[in-house]
Amino acid sequence: MIAEYGHVALIIALCLSIAQAIVPMAGSFAGYRTWMRLGHSLALGQLVFVAISFACLTTAFVQDDFSLQYVADNSNTLLPTQFKISAVWGAHEGSLLLWALILAVWSAAVALFSSHLPLVLSSRVLSVLGAISVGFGLFILLTSNPFARILPFSPTEGGDLNPLLQDFGLIVHPPMLYMGYVGFSVAFAFAVAALIGGQFDSAWARWARPWINSAWVFLTIGITLGSWWAYYELGWGGWWFWDPVENASLMPWLVGTALVHSISVTEKRGAFRSWTLLLAILAFSLSLLGTFLVRSGVLTSVHAFANDPERGVFILAFLGLVVGSSLLLFALRGPVVQRQQGDTEAVSYSGLSREMMLLLNNVLLISAMAMILIGTLYPLIADVLDLGKISVGPPYFNFFFVPMSLGLMVAMGFAVFSRWKKTDANMLLQKGMVPFLISLSAALILPLFLAESISWETYSMTAVITLGASFWVVTMSLEDLWQKLDRGSSKAASNVSSRLKSLTKLPGSYWGMQVAHIGIAVCALGVGLSSVYDVQKDVRMVPGDRVEVAGYEFTFDNLSFVQGPNFGASRAQISAYKNDRLVAVLHPEKRKYEARNQVMTEAALDAGLTRDLYVSLGEPLKGDAWAIRLHVKPFVRCIWLGGLMIGLGGLLSVMDKRYRRRRKPSTQSGTEATAL
Repeated sequence: MIAEYGHVALIIALCLSIAQAIVPMAGSFAGYRTWMRLGHSLALGQLVFVAISFACLTTAFVQDDFSLQYVADNSNTLLPTQFKISAVWGAHEGSLLLWALILAVWSAAVALFSSHLPLVLSSRVLSVLGAISVGFGLFILLTSNPFARILPFSPTEGGDLNPLLQDFGLIVHPPMLYMGYVGFSVAFAFAVAALIGGQFDSAWARWARPWINSAWVFLTIGITLGSWWAYYELGWGGWWFWDPVENASLMPWLVGTALVHSISVTEKRGAFRSWTLLLAILAFSLSLLGTFLVRSGVLTSVHAFANDPERGVFILAFLGLVVGSSLLLFALRGPVVQRQQGDTEAVSYSGLSREMMLLLNNVLLISAMAMILIGTLYPLIADVLDLGKISVGPPYFNFFFVPMSLGLMVAMGFAVFSRWKKTDANMLLQKGMVPFLISLSAALILPLFLAESISWETYSMTAVITLGASFWVVTMSLEDLWQKLDRGSSKAASNVSSRLKSLTKLPGSYWGMQVAHIGIAVCALGVGLSSVYDVQKDVRMVPGDRVEVAGYEFTFDNLSFVQGPNFGASRAQISAYKNDRLVAVLHPEKRKYEARNQVMTEAALDAGLTRDLYVSLGEPLKGDAWAIRLHVKPFVRCIWLGGLMIGLGGLLSVMDKRYRRRRKPSTQSGTEATAL
């Protein structure tokens, strides 16, 4: 009966979402405050019933209820309990239920933390979120029901979870990524609510900004975790392959990054209003596009969940409805926003100002997104139009994305010293002189110490540019921080304690900017240096053999057989030496999962800040020999350290005290609310 309870709870949640979509919106137009307040209760009620449904499906997995088709396809009695729980979202139906649960969590969060918003605005935001919940609720119940039974005879054993997904990465990556994906629905709802009411000013930007930043933080960490997971789990030592599904998560992140910067201009200067609205719509639209790509079956990927044309048509129709209706609303109500901006004091700024720096930031980010969108969708469109099979790979993406990223980093260095309205060009050049000299010196000297031998070939152009750009961002950020410390301490008390005390006076948004910018530099450093100095060897080894790779000696000690909970594995022991000193003992495995009779590679890692030793076991050869892949990957760990720093920077911005201040809720009358 547990499955039936879950199914009924999901139906009740759909009914509540329908009411949430209609009642608060109707109340906002009619001026009925009771109807508007009802949206908050409906959002909380929807969360309760979606959570019940999700808990019922989780219970079915833990109890090995193979009478459910979804459980029978994706679980097994031998599957460890932690993977039975993560298997709930390990395939199509459950991942959509997780999406619905996270959407309900975001809606409930808006209901709980929107007491300082005008009631008419919060009710419309919740109503839009309710409408999105209706779409996903119908999608689950009509095409992707996880509670469908196998009748009259259910199997006694399940088919098992995909071995690629039997990993800690499945536990943390999808929920974090979905928190980012779905979080942009709140930005979308704020934009639609603003367009409906024609109220779009600095106050609106201040209310919406913490929600936008929060979604961006989750998506940043989710993408970072996904890159880390792919690196160690797939066995080939890569961290990004420009896979279409990887691109599907990167595109909304790029637009979200542009939105984070654009809304800061809207809040502080009242500029970029229409552009900010459009970015909010675009960010969520790209999140839905990612859902379509992953679940429609239009592409093949290790990340893809489904291959069902019926589901693809439903998602495509829903995507068209959401994007089409929101863009139509933007076209109809955009002039209202323009008139509202025209009624206020004109927003003016020079060609060299913080506004222009942030505009350049937006142009580069959206251009990068457009490039990725074309490269991802064009092969699919060509295939549908019978124009032949076209492959778009890393060379295309790197050719465009790398120069845009470098341009962005150059602008980031100057941006910290730019001023609103107008910036003195001589001041910028003066501030950039010392960081430029430091960056140039680092770019020319450090490659001598990173390469195995000193020669003209040591000067890889990629390494030089990467080091120069990364040090440029870091040194410019540190110089700005030192300047603020110097300014914050008086001459009478210019000691270390007074300087450090002045740090507490800097706002969270400033710290967030600095940490995120330095995080981008650290991430770029990892990408560039690991690409240039990565050394890989595919070798044939028997126990006792020793192979030298990039100054390390790898010894194949022995091979043994180990039994896991649901697999058997051939495990090698490989010792790594540096200057005849043992630095690591690695145990790569070749696993055979019993339920699916599928063989998987489990790589072994010895991680460090400056290098990773990465070993994967290939196929058995004649005699006792094995094919073994040996990697020495310098600074690859900086990629994920930088990603976490970027996420931390966004979190510091969210925690800015300005956004935690409670303001009195609007006391507008029904007539005034209707006018909005």
